[in-house]
Amino acid sequence: MSEPDATGHSAGGGQSERNGTSTDTGTNPDPDAGTEPDPDTGTEPDTEAADGRHIVYVLECTDGSLYTGYTTDLERRVAEHNAGEGAKYTRGRTPVEVCYHERYETRSAAMSREYEIKQLTRTQKVRLVGLE
Repeated sequence: MSEPDATGHSAGGGQSERNGTSTDTGTNPDPDAGTEPDPDTGTEPDTEAADGRHIVYVLECTDGSLYTGYTTDLERRVAEHNAGEGAKYTRGRTPVEVCYHERYETRSAAMSREYEIKQLTRTQKVRLVGLE
């Protein structure tokens, strides 16, 4: 289910998606083909990204806490979290489940949005992801 950004921000043309549903058409079967990761961050530069490829996500951990992160491959990143190879925060809180994500055209827009979400209170995050 795609809808406008709940905070009224539209930086980078972000599209919000709840509960792992997506409006991605999947036209590029290997979105990583032909891109070189940034040596500092391990992610691709903005100029090499496909439309909507930069994803900000919120996970619900098994203890009920919420974790916010950024990726270019949501399915792979969630698998990493659940395998104990993701963020240190999620390692003892698996399994995790995607409860919300937004797609952005540029890495910088996605990372700015990730920062905004991380600054929200738990109550505001719960409202954003629709868990109330």
